[in-house]
Amino acid sequence: MGEMIVSLDQDIRLDTTRARLSNLLKRHRELSDRLTRDSDKTILDRLNKEFEAARRSQSQEVFLDGEEWNDGLLATLRERVHMEADRKADNGNAGFALVCHPEERVTYRVGNKVICCLDGSRIGIQYETSTAGETYDVYHCVLESKSFLEKMIVLEHTIPFFLPLRDLENDLLFSNAKKFIDSVGDLLQAYVDRKEQVRVIKELYGNQISEIYHSLPYHMIEFSMDDCDCKFVVSLRYGDLLCELPTKVRILVWPMHHHQSKKQCTSLGSQPIPVRLSFAEDAFRIQSLPEAYAEIMQNMPNEIQQLFQRSPS
Repeated sequence: MGEMIVSLDQDIRLDTTRARLSNLLKRHRELSDRLTRDSDKTILDRLNKEFEAARRSQSQEVFLDGEEWNDGLLATLRERVHMEADRKADNGNAGFALVCHPEERVTYRVGNKVICCLDGSRIGIQYETSTAGETYDVYHCVLESKSFLEKMIVLEHTIPFFLPLRDLENDLLFSNAKKFIDSVGDLLQAYVDRKEQVRVIKELYGNQISEIYHSLPYHMIEFSMDDCDCKFVVSLRYGDLLCELPTKVRILVWPMHHHQSKKQCTSLGSQPIPVRLSFAEDAFRIQSLPEAYAEIMQNMPNEIQQLFQRSPS
């Protein structure tokens, strides 16, 4: 009788904790959506128009590959924006400068990046992220180059605030501007890949997943599910924000109360002790979330049966 009361109290406390956690997760999602939706919308609209205008006024678009994209090209871009700014200051007529030097209105495409000269001694980089071969989100970063004697700075951007752009700027922009530009592109593409994986797994398996949580950069992802008379909790951690696949995976499983038996679970008193699913953890390390989920759920019944048959009674 005493054990039943203790077990009931524990269940009540667990339900209370789950309810609080669900409410917290809901508030977190609402805040995340609002911050992502409203952040820098005015800057985004203005930069979109400015980049479109710059590309319309170009005389040509040059595709670069491999060694063609180098520090020498960046030096050329800096020289062009300074010369154009000087001509406009001397002539007092921006339109005249543009007409007289159309050959200098060149846009460069390097992978998912479009690089162009902007008015006011600025260099613009447009990052076109993609998934499944289709453009996903577009981001902008504007560098200001006042003179060759001063280092370039990030003047403005539309990159999500929770990605470490300022850290990359401090570490790389002065010493290796090319590496800075490339690293920002890699950072954005990895973020989009993780984000899209979560969206797809929600879309395909949302009816099987009871709760899902993720950090703003999607470098921490957790979700739970009930299947095969068991409850599963999946925890994924990404070693850094450039990772598209998790570097740390932990999947725990334990039987539901009404399906427990001595052969089914390892227990301490009346409470089941969760067991790690190594085969499922390996799948998440080498495949995208939707692919890994589909594979483990297909093999789950046999694996669970074998797992708890091996567990001590």
